[in-house]
Amino acid sequence: PPVAIKSSIIKTLSFSFIESLWTSIVAVPYSSSKSTEWTSAGNLFFFLSIIKGFLSTNETADANTKPLDSIAAIESRGFVFASAVSYILKRPFIMLRKKNKLPADVHSVDFELEYGTATIEVHKDSIQENETVLIIDDLIATGGTAEAAAKLIELSGGKVSAFLFVINLYDLKGCDNLIKKGYKVENLIEFPGH
Repeated sequence: PPVAIKSSIIKTLSFSFIESLWTSIVAVPYSSSKSTEWTSAGNLFFFLSIIKGFLSTNETADANTKPLDSIAAIESRGFVFASAVSYILKRPFIMLRKKNKLPADVHSVDFELEYGTATIEVHKDSIQENETVLIIDDLIATGGTAEAAAKLIELSGGKVSAFLFVINLYDLKGCDNLIKKGYKVENLIEFPGH
């Protein structure tokens, strides 16, 4: 049927797009404890496997409750990865945007960056009470933006299921800081930030 064909084409294009984007962003030499052999397709598979692991782990007593209700991304490179993953996993996609980019009523969180201050926002009606949200971004440095994203999810009544980053600048301690605050954190590859 035409719908099934269209769906197959979209899935294939989405995977090809993610794979080519992945290659263009991180196809550089690196050292990783997560993989002994570097291939973009292999690491993309690992990226999706981590997310599927979140879906298969149900930490609640209610068997009908999904451990992952939606996927949020931090503007703007996080949108590229999270929107494709959201489509593949059939979960709603929530945009965490820079200040004054969203048209309706918003929750806002101010935070410190390595080089100044910033604000991110989310629509007040984007997240339901007790909704579990996976936050995806391309990179974590000191973790200020990621922590602000978590505050937005919690301010909206949701719960952070986990963080997933493509790159961790490990010596800037952003992942360590999130873990100390009780968040689950995964990343694909690590580089020094200095």
